Amino acid sequence: MAVVRRDALFKTYKPITPGIRHKRMPLRDHLWKKGPIPSLTVAKRNKGGRNNTGRITVRHRGGGHKRRIRLVDFRRVEAGPQKVVRIEYDPGRSAHIALLEHSETKALSYIVAPDKLEPGMIVHSFRNYDPSKETDASTGEEITRSVNVSVGNCLLLSMIPVGINIHCIGLQPSGPAKLARSAGTFGQLLSTGNTGYAQVRLCSGEVRKIPVHAVATIGVVSNLNHINTQLGKAGARRHRGWRPSVRGAAMNRCDHPHGGGRGKSKGNTHPVSPWGKPAKGGKTRKYPNPMVVKERPRR
Repeated sequence: MAVVRRDALFKTYKPITPGIRHKRMPLRDHLWKKGPIPSLTVAKRNKGGRNNTGRITVRHRGGGHKRRIRLVDFRRVEAGPQKVVRIEYDPGRSAHIALLEHSETKALSYIVAPDKLEPGMIVHSFRNYDPSKETDASTGEEITRSVNVSVGNCLLLSMIPVGINIHCIGLQPSGPAKLARSAGTFGQLLSTGNTGYAQVRLCSGEVRKIPVHAVATIGVVSNLNHINTQLGKAGARRHRGWRPSVRGAAMNRCDHPHGGGRGKSKGNTHPVSPWGKPAKGGKTRKYPNPMVVKERPRR
């Protein structure tokens, strides 16, 4: 009796138990079946959301399967061609990661794998590339090196054509990637130049100014169907290190602004967070971000 059912995008299950009746997982047949490179991982110590004083600073965390943190290269400093060895699963993020091997130094590194990146492909990093013109040794004429705008290549925003989808976007010229790192996310380059700031529209709809000498990677982050995943049961979420989330109205008055009272009513109050800040669309920022040209649309 076949329990697992496969289609073009997802793996579903025959409902022989209530926990797998609605379970739906993206296909991972193309991923590496074995473990990661040991030298590119470190042990993760589970702190259960507690800080150094033992108090809970991040709620709803704790338990879960033991993990090792993959050391992902978000800077892409090393230049030269790098071959994609394989695509791997990373339990610490929603996106997949790609193992790269430098063609000259044979050094190994992990990057966030973009969609349509396959083993055997060659990627480059042009982070330290000088866009100024160079001189041809044979003719003495000034030439401009061609930059390959293909999936997986890391380039300065000033080198990327307008309209291209990018991910792993840095916020500073010498900083690591900060934006568009989750599965299926990307940003679209709206304007750029040789100096000043470029404008990038993120998946949320926000338009943001970023220095043109910051870097980004071409393409969309892999695992596009992660958003359609259905875990099927509470235990699957516990395996991922998440603990239950209790409603504020179900708490006592000393534990939450919505707590207490008779019955299930939160009282004649507007929805707020456990610390009293307005929730569900309320304004919480005193000063706007000067780098944001257009805010994301609100519900």
